[in-house]
This record gives sequence, structure tokens and C-alpha cells, in this order.
Amino acid sequence: MLGIDAKAARYTWTAALVLLLICVVFLVRGTLFVFAIALMFAYLLYPLMDAFDRRLSSLDKTLRSRTPALALTYLLVIGVLVVFGAFVGSRVANQAAQLAREVRNPDFAGQVRGWKLLGFPVGLQIAGHYEGILNALPQITLRVLSASRNLIYLVVIPILSFFILKDGRRIRDGLLEMLDAGRDEAEETLLEAHTLLLQYMRALLFLCLATLMVFSIVLEALGVPYAFLLAAIAFPLEFVPLFGPLTAAAIIIAVSALSGYPHVLWVAAFLGVYRLFQDYVLSPHLMSSGVELDPLLVIFGVFAGGEIGGVEGVFLSVPILALVRLGYHHLRKRRLVTRATALRS
Repeated sequence: MLGIDAKAARYTWTAALVLLLICVVFLVRGTLFVFAIALMFAYLLYPLMDAFDRRLSSLDKTLRSRTPALALTYLLVIGVLVVFGAFVGSRVANQAAQLAREVRNPDFAGQVRGWKLLGFPVGLQIAGHYEGILNALPQITLRVLSASRNLIYLVVIPILSFFILKDGRRIRDGLLEMLDAGRDEAEETLLEAHTLLLQYMRALLFLCLATLMVFSIVLEALGVPYAFLLAAIAFPLEFVPLFGPLTAAAIIIAVSALSGYPHVLWVAAFLGVYRLFQDYVLSPHLMSSGVELDPLLVIFGVFAGGEIGGVEGVFLSVPILALVRLGYHHLRKRRLVTRATALRS
């Protein structure tokens, strides 16, 4: 009526809504990251909860709630963490305290300053700024303590994961009910995304546990100082793609060298061999064909995620790339089906 083309107006409104959605996502990105971590934690617990749920359902055919299975899952996980902390956590804490005392030791400082005579670039940098590093430790400690308010997420994330596991099916069914056309295709896509994230988190957990076990055994067998502490540091860093393993390797080599360990090259060789084994043998065996991504694409995604969202972007880069890859394959499949239908008609 006003001379505005309806099709052009529809496209304009669509573009405006997409831009508005992007702005909203950017503004609440911190909250979305917390929910994303909770979702990943829920996928870590899902296989155990599903096993309990099937067992309880077989014992009681009238049972419809998943709350008992969830309660058993959380009790078992908490029990395992308590036992692990009692047997391993105390030893890691003792080694961390011992390392902190050694850093303040004058003999240790003299050894670091002696690196200037060796001419190693990294050693020269550490030796030249050693006093500044020691003076900055109290400030770093205060910053860590001021950031301890984020520890509330250690409580919030398991609670969010509990509700995701409890109400996940109902939320999925509610989303599907909003779709009039393409419900079957959307349901298939959600099922594949569910399977992808489940396999990804399961593989990632196994990789991290393998790193913890292998590093603890090998570093202890090689006589590396603070072996359990270094393995405990490498365990969570394995969750961060690309940068996490590199950071763990750098920390292990640096601590070994600073502690006066005489066979640092053996440690570096072990780290290199283990990384090759994990990236080309263990990881492809654990990751399904739907989760595997081209290494070049992973590197691009990690750097792009770091530029966009910092550490959070790096952490979420691989699963987001896997989901985008899944969506692309679905669109391609739909286009091929549409083209084949048009040719037959």
C-alpha cells in the first residue's frame, strides 16, 4: 500500500532480527558461557545417569521421574571426587607447597641467574626478570584472591547441569512443538547434535584422564620433581584445545629445568612422543567420524575463538565448529534431496 515490496520488507525484518539476536548474545556472553559449561558437564554425567535410569526403570516399570537416577549419579561422582582428593589431592598440595618454598630459596635464585652464562633465550628472559617475577607474586596472589568470587560457579554449574539433565527431554519436546513444518528434520538434527556432543565430551574426558595417568606414572618413573603436581596441572589444561597441551608442556619443561633435573631432554622427548600418540592414535580412536575436524580448521577455530571470546572462545571453539559442520552437512543433504526431487518431477 505504501509502495514497499512485501518480500523486501520480510528480508529486512529478518536481517534486523538476526542483528538484534547477535547483539543480545554479545551482551549476555558471560551468562551463555556458564550455561555452555553446564551443558558440557551435563553431557559428562549423562552416560552414567542414563545407565542408572535404565536400571531403575527395569526394576520399577511405573517409575517416570529421572530424579532418583540423577541423585545416584551425583552421589557417586561426589564420592569419587572425595576419594580422589583424599589419596591424590593431599600429595599434589604438598608438592605445590614445596615448590613455592623452593622458588624463594636463594640457591634456586642463583641457579636461575646462572642461566645467563648458558645463553638460552628463555633462560635469559627468566633470569633477567627473576626479581621482578618474585616481587609480582604478591600482587598476582591478590588478583587470584579477588577473582575467587568466580568460585561460586563451581556450585552454580553442577546445579544448572542437574536441571538440564532433569528437564532436557521436556525442553527438547517444547522446542519441537513450536515447529509446524520440518519437525522430523529438526528432531533428527537435534538427535545428531546430542550424539555428537555426547561422544565429544566422553572422548575429551578419556583423553584428560589418560593424560593424568600417563603423566603421573612416566614423570614419577623418570624422577621428575613434583610429578603429581605437574600431572594435575596438565589434566585440566587438556580440556582447552591446542593452547592447553602446549601450556602444560611448557610448564613441565620449565619446572623440570628450574628444579635442576638433569634429563630435561628426556622429558621433552616424552612430551613430544605422547602428543603424537594422542593426536594421531588415541584421539582418532575415541572421536567419532562426526566429531573429527581437519587440524587446519581446528587451528583456525581456536585462534578465531580466542580473538572473539578470549579463553572462553578457545574452550568452546571445537564443539561449536563440530556443530557448524553438522549443520552444514544437513543443509547440503537437504539441498541434494530437493534437487533430486526436482529432477524426478
